[in-house]
Amino acid sequence: MALSMRSLGVAIGLLSALPANAITNGVGKLPVMGYNAWNAFACNVNETLMVQTAQYMVSYGLLDVGYNHVNLDDCWAMKNRSSTGEVVSDTTRFPDMNNLTDQLHALGFQAGIYSDSGWFTCAGYPGSFEHEEQDALTFQSWGFDFLKYDNCAIPFDDVIREGIVGKYQRMADALAMVAETTGTTFIFSLCEWGWNQVWLWGASMSHSWRIDGDIGPYWDSLASIINSASFITQATNYYGRNDLDMLEIGNGNLTYDESKSHFTAWALVKAPLLIGTNLATLSQQNIDILKNTEIIAINQDPVVGTSISPFRWGINADWTFNTSFPAQYWSGPSENGTVFMLLNTLSEPADMFFNLTESPWIRAGRQYSVRDLWTHTDNGTAVRNFTATAVPAHGVVALLLKDAGNEPYGLEPPCAGAALSQCTAENGTSYANA
Repeated sequence: MALSMRSLGVAIGLLSALPANAITNGVGKLPVMGYNAWNAFACNVNETLMVQTAQYMVSYGLLDVGYNHVNLDDCWAMKNRSSTGEVVSDTTRFPDMNNLTDQLHALGFQAGIYSDSGWFTCAGYPGSFEHEEQDALTFQSWGFDFLKYDNCAIPFDDVIREGIVGKYQRMADALAMVAETTGTTFIFSLCEWGWNQVWLWGASMSHSWRIDGDIGPYWDSLASIINSASFITQATNYYGRNDLDMLEIGNGNLTYDESKSHFTAWALVKAPLLIGTNLATLSQQNIDILKNTEIIAINQDPVVGTSISPFRWGINADWTFNTSFPAQYWSGPSENGTVFMLLNTLSEPADMFFNLTESPWIRAGRQYSVRDLWTHTDNGTAVRNFTATAVPAHGVVALLLKDAGNEPYGLEPPCAGAALSQCTAENGTSYANA
């Protein structure tokens, strides 16, 4: 796999290699929030940079709102293992891994490290194949809490004699061994890029999994990943969630509205929220996007773990696979009401209209108070339908609707939206053409 094929994910701490619904220790139940160094720095990382990044997260208030992981990616190791087979950290850039993790823990963060399920990592450093238990014990002894596990340098079939599930199960079993023998639980990240329908099997050993190729800091990349996510939202719940890759807010040429859409989509589908930008150059505007606590609250909902899902594709027919124009109308349940995401995939502003009962989480015959999760305002009451006016190009509207009682008496027609086609009185009178 080419070096450019990077990946990032997060997953659940394991006490054993049991199906996900049997993992009840609570580690990784909610999406991980934090930082990963790859997209901003690639291999140009060292201990000082990682600690400085953690300090920025504290000073910006990112730790306070939940970003409590700081994760290494590739290139932290020496190119060769020791004479006894241990993986060795770069003696110049990471001379003492325990010193790094101690500093991160002291600042209030968990510490993440990276390896690969093949012979080598994507950048050519030692992978963990045939060293799974040895590496898991090493990572534990260094004080790490999180392991991102990639998919490069796959052994030949006559060596591995495993399917893709078995290749990842080897490290899941190793982490289970570490948990049993040391009491240390890891958050385990599958980075398989979704090519082998990882959302169907990833929950058997992890809490999240990459669903697509590597993200880029431009709209076309975001739209493509959102399109992929729209077809597999049912895979997400506690102990199993789709990972859409890192947050690119502050990288590349994303507009302010595109950055808001990026953050909203990732958060509301309950993906991990791992910042992948250079925090030293992050603008206050972008910091404010990352610190939207009303959006974060949906991502970190302790009662409802499910993703929002499309209820209408919008400019395309429902269930249309279109990497440039993904689904536009999404909703889902939350602890405090029904969440809506209206995503304008067009290159110009647009009004966006929907009937409330198009969402399966809305009750007919009720009215709903409307909370705008970006303007942080209460915007009156919606009865039967809602229109968001002049949604910016590639922009987003995020709403929280709460039941506000029965709708006003005597509204016509007596049934709203799609239900009108079968709207019938108790005596059999049809109102389909009312």
